[in-house]
Amino acid sequence: MIEDNIINKEANERAVLVGLATRLQNEAKCNEYLDELEFLAHTAGAVTEKRFTQKLDYPNPRTYVGKGKLEEIRQYVEDHDIGLVIFDDDLSSKQVLNIENELKVKILDRTSLILDIFANRAQTATARTQVELAQYQYLLPRLTRMWTHLERQRGGIGMRGPGETQIETDRRIILDKISRLKEELKSIDKQKSVQRKNRGKLTRVALVGYTNAGKSTLMNLLSKSDVFAENKLFATLDTTVRKVIIDNLPFLLTDTVGFIRKLPTHLVNSFKSTLDEVREADILVHVVDVSHPNFEEQIEVVNKTLADVCGPNTKPMILVFNKIDAFKYTPKDEDDLTPRTRENISLEEFKNTWMSKMDNNCVFISAKEKINIDELKDLLYEKAKEIHSERFPYNDFLFQKYDDLEMENQ
Repeated sequence: MIEDNIINKEANERAVLVGLATRLQNEAKCNEYLDELEFLAHTAGAVTEKRFTQKLDYPNPRTYVGKGKLEEIRQYVEDHDIGLVIFDDDLSSKQVLNIENELKVKILDRTSLILDIFANRAQTATARTQVELAQYQYLLPRLTRMWTHLERQRGGIGMRGPGETQIETDRRIILDKISRLKEELKSIDKQKSVQRKNRGKLTRVALVGYTNAGKSTLMNLLSKSDVFAENKLFATLDTTVRKVIIDNLPFLLTDTVGFIRKLPTHLVNSFKSTLDEVREADILVHVVDVSHPNFEEQIEVVNKTLADVCGPNTKPMILVFNKIDAFKYTPKDEDDLTPRTRENISLEEFKNTWMSKMDNNCVFISAKEKINIDELKDLLYEKAKEIHSERFPYNDFLFQKYDDLEMENQ
């Protein structure tokens, strides 16, 4: 199991971040991705000391950044006793080896950092198996670098996972491990499938969204449970299912793993059994952090990931714009003729844009401050009632009698 191979990490590792502004990613987008990378580093337990960026048409195939920039990073790392350098894109084994030879410190890319967080957050046997599979699939094309340098690796961020207890240089052994883990996940999938069938025909509602959008907080609020929630990325890896009753209608509510940009498909595919809950859900509740400056792009990332993994969505979807209490904007001065930006647009203006054309399938709330929760419950009730009525037509009569009684009591 993964825990057997985990090396205790050093407290508060000091790190620097490296990103590129390219033809496909301008400087503003590069800085935005580095903001997210810093949040990931913080989640993993690192303290970011500095960022390095460079403008290149495309990453240097040998060292990711140019020779001069790499020397600048080396000098800073040496002068400030930095032990970890994190790159915002995936690195090839050749790039990692060349960079390590120059910087003489531990090198991580975005995927290896996310895998470290996954390894730390996985609690159940299912999640641990999924993470271990993702780790081996990530390491397989990097065997040359990983296995020949393990003898001088230290503990810390990025060092959790398979391989620390012994150096395995045989590619066939790794492939055998991947095959075994896939078989274990198939067995887990069968067990999960039986569990889902045993839940009867209750309407299923799945919470989806970008990581740290507030899904677990909303889950706790609606189900009155204590699912782990934290202001960090990937606070939840394990699928949690709770029975929720709104008025007279019961349904099942599922909390799922969050998505993130630049997440490799094979890593998402490792969580197939988790995403089966999404595939088999009757209603999707897409939770969005409306206070994030680029929440519209996050919506696109989630929709694209769902389409890639689950196929085109034909299920009813409710967009829940969360964290309205944290939404901030600066009104634009009338004499200011510069173009308006996201920071100059109010929440009311956002509501009157494309969101107003969603046929009442969106709601603005704050799960933390419990704002507009009743409105969300009413919307969930109506959607779940439609599906419940299709499965149990006789209950339409009971629902009508209940609604009539409610009206009489008002």
